[in-house]
Amino acid sequence: MTHAQQDRQEGAAERPAPLAGKVALVAGATRGAGRGVAVELGAAGATVYVTGRTTRTRRSEYDRAETIEDAADLVTAAGGRGIAVPTDHLEAGQVRALVERIDAESGRLDVLVNDIWGGEQLFAWSSPVWEHDLDKGLRLLRLAVETHAITSHHALPLLLRGPGGLVVEMTDGTAEYNAVHYRNSFFYDLAKSSVLRMAFSLGHELGPRGATAVALTPGWMRSEIMLDAFGVTESTWRDALAAEPHFAISETPRYVGRAVAALAADPDVHRFNGTSLSSGGLARLYGFTDLDGSRPDAWRYLVEVQDAGKPADVTGYR
Repeated sequence: MTHAQQDRQEGAAERPAPLAGKVALVAGATRGAGRGVAVELGAAGATVYVTGRTTRTRRSEYDRAETIEDAADLVTAAGGRGIAVPTDHLEAGQVRALVERIDAESGRLDVLVNDIWGGEQLFAWSSPVWEHDLDKGLRLLRLAVETHAITSHHALPLLLRGPGGLVVEMTDGTAEYNAVHYRNSFFYDLAKSSVLRMAFSLGHELGPRGATAVALTPGWMRSEIMLDAFGVTESTWRDALAAEPHFAISETPRYVGRAVAALAADPDVHRFNGTSLSSGGLARLYGFTDLDGSRPDAWRYLVEVQDAGKPADVTGYR
């Protein structure tokens, strides 16, 4: 063990662990928001099952280098216990086996985060449905919607076995924003709005049974794919402001991860059941910050500055 690794472990041991003894499943944790959520749940002391299709020996059609094993290692380094389980969430048999493994190894499931997406290469911006590639559009819907339904079907009986379970449906956009804004394309819009509705429906089904379901959106997130698109890294992300000044409101994936960890540790989380939440809104409520100590509120900024056609200025928004 290196000195740096020892320092990280000692630091993690000194921090409070509000989720110690809790078990989470982050479905779709290879990269982006899922990875950020998994790491922050680990930092709060949870055991986190990390799933996805890209492993150190096999890549998904994304053909990117991030792996679920790397994500699980980050969970453990943060102070939790990360367990990587290769899973294609479109395959019901694989999801059933995953939940059976969680039951056999841990005997409980306290937090389910449905973050499966996989659609970055499948939608065309501002392309009407009759011009959009149909096979890609339907594949997007299967990856973004059907996977969540399959995972909830198999995982919720285990989550409901104990009181106080939490389901987080990860999406893009709040219910308020998406209700009146067209989101990129027919298929993208439908996928993200469907996930919002899933949280509402699950709230009705889980609420009377002692569990909570919410929809949660990050803001403009500096995911690995987004950073690559701008040709920057996390340490140089501000260089992208020359091309897109509004990127100044962006946040790391760990920010929405801290939002999930705060929800999971809140004994009164049921007050949010069935609702739509954002990382920035929860930061104001719970008091957490992004890694740089700022508190970006992207969805308020989007409405009041970017969509309003004003010059980029994050004063008062982060």
